[in-house]
Amino acid sequence: MSVAARLTELGITLPEAAKPVASYVSYVRSGNTLTISGQLSNDANGGIKGTVGVDVTPEQAQAAARLCGLNLLAQISAAVDGDLDRVVRVVKLGGFVQAGPDFIAIPAVINGCSDLMVDVFGDAGKHARSAVGVYKLPLGFAVEVDAVVEVK
Repeated sequence: MSVAARLTELGITLPEAAKPVASYVSYVRSGNTLTISGQLSNDANGGIKGTVGVDVTPEQAQAAARLCGLNLLAQISAAVDGDLDRVVRVVKLGGFVQAGPDFIAIPAVINGCSDLMVDVFGDAGKHARSAVGVYKLPLGFAVEVDAVVEVK
């Protein structure tokens, strides 16, 4: 099954790829390696902002990580001219959670993005990962995830 068909089956419509908000580019391709800049838990409705464990629940945070994943997919799609079947492997995700002082379930939050990659790409979506709790994220968003992807 093509990735486009899989997205349709999952009921997923990709958002427009976000433009950079500072001095960087959204992605860089070097050979077959595509590095995607951190994508925030943002969407057309303003996204999910706040501190996990304080004013954002773990469930909301996991949904925020999924939003990051959708934004990563949009960037990957832009980098491969809309042909997500050119993805060979999601190599690594780097997840960052704006966490309150007592919140430690950081890996469970980033599962929202990890699970999406496997849902979309199957075994090629299984990846190495880091999941880090941080004091603040850009623009107050709850979650940010970056990626390294192998493409053809």
